Amino acid sequence: MNTTIIEEITEIKKYDSIDGKYGEYGGMYVPPILEGKLLDLAKFFMVTKSQPDFEAEYLHYLKTFVGRPSPLYYAQNLSKLLGSRIYLKREDLNHTGSHKINNTIGQILLAKRMGATEIVAETGAGQHGVATATAAALFGIKCKIFMGSKDAERQKMNLSRIKLLGAEVILTNEGRGTLKDAVDAALGYYIENPDVYYLLGSQVGPHPYPTMVGYFQSIIGREAKKQFFEIEGKLPDNLFACVGGGSNAIGLFADFLYDSDVAIFAAEGGGYGPEMGNTAATLSLGKPGVFQGTYSYALTDDNDEVYHTHSIAAGLDYPGISPQHSLLKDTNRASYHLITDAEAIAAFKLLSKREGIIPAIESSHAVALALKVLKDRPNDISIINLSGRGDKDVERDLM
Repeated sequence: MNTTIIEEITEIKKYDSIDGKYGEYGGMYVPPILEGKLLDLAKFFMVTKSQPDFEAEYLHYLKTFVGRPSPLYYAQNLSKLLGSRIYLKREDLNHTGSHKINNTIGQILLAKRMGATEIVAETGAGQHGVATATAAALFGIKCKIFMGSKDAERQKMNLSRIKLLGAEVILTNEGRGTLKDAVDAALGYYIENPDVYYLLGSQVGPHPYPTMVGYFQSIIGREAKKQFFEIEGKLPDNLFACVGGGSNAIGLFADFLYDSDVAIFAAEGGGYGPEMGNTAATLSLGKPGVFQGTYSYALTDDNDEVYHTHSIAAGLDYPGISPQHSLLKDTNRASYHLITDAEAIAAFKLLSKREGIIPAIESSHAVALALKVLKDRPNDISIINLSGRGDKDVERDLM
């Protein structure tokens, strides 16, 4: 075996999860009461995901209920403006309006096979809450959604949708009433009620959640690669996605991680700028540590206390990050960039007016990053993951 092949194999191993570890990141840092339950879930997932009948059922619901495959749309007006060819992966056209439904359908099928009678979940922007409530309604399973009081106020439409779908919403006033606090509350309920199924929505938390969420969201990248080849006959030059916990981004990136000619860019919720307490740019400004059940980057001080975060996007307003994204940062396979509220709002307006597509304010961060990177790359062809639609944001003071 020659040196080049050895180096390639070593590089591939760096990106793979083995028992929930992404290099030094990941793992399971939980109370003993949860450890056994999570280990059982990990084993059940690894066996079940490979069963043909489970895969067939999952793909059936993605096609007939979610509406996959989502289109890969050539953004002709945006491309003309930049002088660089841009495609949008239209996750905003999924049933419920975002990528979150890919994961909730997968996990609810697991929960059903495990005999679960109650689902619990957290939500920030409300998209995961809506998707979880939707899946629970589909299969007739009782559902509780935890949401921070601040997020409930700024995402009123999704709060109403969750209730309409029959889920119970439990608001938390702890902390700043954002996604971190919703996760804390949901984990607390899970510890006190170990018979429920916790349907975590992003690629964070203890093993096996990062692995499971990454697996169910990888449909995005598999579709995008096939669609792009059919249109362009080659790989894209660049990928762009927003990153809060990291699920939509890893969904797009996963199928391209070993294609070294494809550059990967991720936009973090930069808030007011690079100042602790005013931002949610975890990989740009944070450091490694244990946070909410996993070892990953987090926005913490010298005493490992978590900083308050701020992002105009509730789905990005989170002080932690996926352990897989932490590894991608350290190995320089992906680059992570702080995008401010102002930059995201400008991109929100631009895409709406230029393409007739209103993006979620979370997804607008990815559009803003693409605008910055591609302004000097006229020959590049790129994919932006449009992770959600902006209906939930239009009544906010973004204009």
